[in-house]
Amino acid sequence: LVSLFMSDLMVGLVVMPPAMLNQLYGRWVLRGDFCSLWSALDVMCCSASILNLCVISLDRYLLIICPLKYKLRMTAGRAFWLILATWTVAALASFLPI
Repeated sequence: LVSLFMSDLMVGLVVMPPAMLNQLYGRWVLRGDFCSLWSALDVMCCSASILNLCVISLDRYLLIICPLKYKLRMTAGRAFWLILATWTVAALASFLPI
């Protein structure tokens, strides 16, 4: 849940202000090189948010399907690797095309 919070917070603090300026002025008013970085951050934060929701859904599914084995399967280490994979996939999907 903290990872989902962080991705949504980054959307609100990093992605939305330049998007709001873009909408208000009808054109990109910030430096030109910041546009591609902002686009990549937009894709990364939104992808991380969606992937975090998928991981949370998977976690809840595993808890419902086999509640007795859940604590053995979902350790802190596995949760860490799932979160790391989520952010890595989101970063690769956004920064590799640049």
